[in-house]
Amino acid sequence: MSQPPSSPSTATDPSMQLLLRNQLCHSLYSASNAMVRAYRPLLEPLGLTYPQYLVMLALWEHDGVPIKQLVEDTRLDSGTLTPILKRLEQKELVRRRKGVEDERQWLIDLSVAGLSLREQASDIPLKLFCMTSLTLEQAQALKVAAEQIYQDVLRQAPSSDSINQ
Repeated sequence: MSQPPSSPSTATDPSMQLLLRNQLCHSLYSASNAMVRAYRPLLEPLGLTYPQYLVMLALWEHDGVPIKQLVEDTRLDSGTLTPILKRLEQKELVRRRKGVEDERQWLIDLSVAGLSLREQASDIPLKLFCMTSLTLEQAQALKVAAEQIYQDVLRQAPSSDSINQ
């Protein structure tokens, strides 16, 4: 049985600060893992993993972008993104091409199959949302709070490169 949520006063009580149940990071980590696991059966019919889905979401929003832009949009580092892009290219969902203005820059385009996959994926966000008991307002507030935490930690971290991976 889990412990009841701690009160705000536990933040100043040294004996309570290192209790696992009081760690925001653990709740966020656990929720994130649960969400990724929940996506698995929804993405399986599309032949996508969760990281591949993130890349496809980014490309459905902005097609024909440099890899650097995908790193920013997905928050996946280039060492993680490169094999994902190779797999999506093998699945014929994306194409890499050299930039017209700068041939050193690689751009990622959706293929026809990649574009058509968007329609097949269109109900996934709603299906996942329906797995929660959150209202739309609560979900939006949680998204805002999570983004705030991300930005705050990114600014405060000794090495922002290690956070953005």
